[in-house]
Amino acid sequence: MSKKANALVRVWRFYYEGFRAMTWGRTLWLIILLKLAIMFLVLRIFFFQPALSGLTEQEKQEAVGRELLR
Repeated sequence: MSKKANALVRVWRFYYEGFRAMTWGRTLWLIILLKLAIMFLVLRIFFFQPALSGLTEQEKQEAVGRELLR
């Protein structure tokens, strides 16, 4: 366990020091995360509409059952 824990600590320190020493990297990571958030938000709004909205509980159960059998 000690050897495994030691390896995890070394990996953690490696990444911690690397991210701490970044200058442009922080800005780039912020841009990447912002783009991902916008992309998933747009995908959710325009492409993944809730298919079962407006149905009663019984209608939802029947629709899911039909799709599973198909």
